Amino acid sequence: MTRAEAKQRNRQALLAAARLIVARDGHRAKLEEIAEQAELTTGAVYSLFGSKNGLLVALVTDHLTPHYDSIEQAIPADMGLAEAVEVFARHYRHLCDDPEALRHLSFEISLQDLALRDPELAPKLAASVRAHEQRLTALLSGRLHYGTAVTSRQAQRLATALRALLVGLSQGVILGLADDASSDYFAATARALITPDVLGPP
Repeated sequence: MTRAEAKQRNRQALLAAARLIVARDGHRAKLEEIAEQAELTTGAVYSLFGSKNGLLVALVTDHLTPHYDSIEQAIPADMGLAEAVEVFARHYRHLCDDPEALRHLSFEISLQDLALRDPELAPKLAASVRAHEQRLTALLSGRLHYGTAVTSRQAQRLATALRALLVGLSQGVILGLADDASSDYFAATARALITPDVLGPP
């Protein structure tokens, strides 16, 4: 194994361990336990991520990146805005049926709990989430809606509303609070956000 391969292996081992322990322990997650779970030392955490917070920020990126990668692949460049929004919403609904959906939700809530308790971590996690939201903004920007291309500013406003809506609906489905929220329901509620009030001026 090369040095680069060993570094990547250790990085993935620490991310997997952190995901497990943060989901289990929330704000009580200890760096020593994460390192032990990964069969590494805390020194490896500092070497690879700079700090515990650096590891947690990388954890958010590692969690969100595949999600947005799959969305980009599902929405071709020539698709109109309304159809693109529907595809995005249906993708969110599909994730609710994942056997690991409850574990993923537990992990996400634990990260939010960590951010609330650590004033230094909160803006870093927010920046990581915002960077992925920008990917959605870029994906929606320029798409046609009633013959007019959506501007970047409008796409940003819509992306923020979509993420808030779909995160909330998904949590309701996973927790059994919205059992009748089908893929069609997700698509319809998301499409309903495409209004002049939400999009705002160009």
